[in-house]
Amino acid sequence: MLEDKNPQLTPISSLGEFGLIKHLTERFSLNNSSSFLGIGDDAAIIDAATKKVVVTTDVLAEGVHFNLGYVPLKHLGYKAVVTNLSDVAAMNALPTQILVSLAVSNRFPVEALEEIYEGIALACKRYGVDLVGGDTTSSNSGLVMSIMALGLEDEVNLVRRSGAKAGDLLVVTGDLGGAYMGLQILEREHAVFLANPNMQPEMNGYDYILERQLKPEARTDIKPILEALGVRPTAMIDVSDGLASEILHLSDQSGVGFRLYEDKIPIDPLTFATAEEFNLNPVMAALSGGEDYELLMTISAADYEKIKGHLDFTVIGHAVEAEQGNHMVLAGSGELAELTAQGWDAFLKNNRR
Repeated sequence: MLEDKNPQLTPISSLGEFGLIKHLTERFSLNNSSSFLGIGDDAAIIDAATKKVVVTTDVLAEGVHFNLGYVPLKHLGYKAVVTNLSDVAAMNALPTQILVSLAVSNRFPVEALEEIYEGIALACKRYGVDLVGGDTTSSNSGLVMSIMALGLEDEVNLVRRSGAKAGDLLVVTGDLGGAYMGLQILEREHAVFLANPNMQPEMNGYDYILERQLKPEARTDIKPILEALGVRPTAMIDVSDGLASEILHLSDQSGVGFRLYEDKIPIDPLTFATAEEFNLNPVMAALSGGEDYELLMTISAADYEKIKGHLDFTVIGHAVEAEQGNHMVLAGSGELAELTAQGWDAFLKNNRR
């Protein structure tokens, strides 16, 4: 992180709140037709026309959700946007606008915030969303970021968590557990650095899982793929808190149970090997790790042939009647293990991000 001991760095106080906002956002332009009015007035104006507006927000707090000892500020800005766009994608909507609010302590110079906004700008460009507002204030406890994301979609195309029916297939995009194992590498090397600052971090060969943790991507690409295949999910959620937790959310909202097959969970070879290096169960990394930002959905069994063999989708289970509960079918034995929510919860003391 940038240190304010360097006399060349600019204290935030030299700009003031409104000057800081103008400085950080003056390079952002509006590109979506729905962005009727952006930064500069008391509030933004969104022209939704005939579509429904999807709104979501997340708060990221230093020491709870991220550690600036190993998270670059540019990556933090990018990831903060992506985590919100992922929620919009999980509603089968197109993300269109974001608002960014920051609370910062006086140890952060203007240049540090410029790095954060550089990451935000990259995410806006990558996903075609507009920055239309936000706020800044001071903080006595480090850095806190709050992002609000908006999306638009016709009501008929929106997908909720509540539409799964018994017999539906449980499908996930991409692979799981990589972000959690990337976090293990970062925390291990950070601990080594704190013990001996002369030691060089051992990051070679872990590129994929480090990127999954530091620079995840929202699966906004899945919506057009599903449309091209003629598949509409019956329920959907993004995998931010771990596969097990998300399955239980779908179960609760849809009033069904699920059978998850252990040997069907997609795990990248590097994730698998790194988990073994840490003496961890790779399946548990997928079940409880979180921050993969893949999409977990249910689809009608009649749509199976449409996604069969598609590289973006893996069928990992199916929905059952609610009274049958939520279980994982263990590989080899076929025994049932009850699914429990052991993923990320910001209010549990043993959680770290």
